[in-house]
Amino acid sequence: MDNKLLPNGSIILLEGGNIKLMIYGRKQILVTEDDDNGKMYDYLAVPYPEGYISPEYTYVFNHANIAEVIFEGFTDEEEVEFQNILVRT
Repeated sequence: MDNKLLPNGSIILLEGGNIKLMIYGRKQILVTEDDDNGKMYDYLAVPYPEGYISPEYTYVFNHANIAEVIFEGFTDEEEVEFQNILVRT
């Protein structure tokens, strides 16, 4: 994979998954009871087409976990500039 992450609005299937997810956040840190410092993930997503339901139906995962990209979200000049920032993080 190159360092480019998918844009927000992208629809994907995870490896071993059977529901579509819509990406709405990138480079997210998840803090848990076991890890106060948190762990960074490439993406934050919700079920598609439902969208946000509750925290229990919000998923964090890395690019390597994506089995299929069904739809790639919108890209414009702002997205290109933001991708340059994301590559450095």
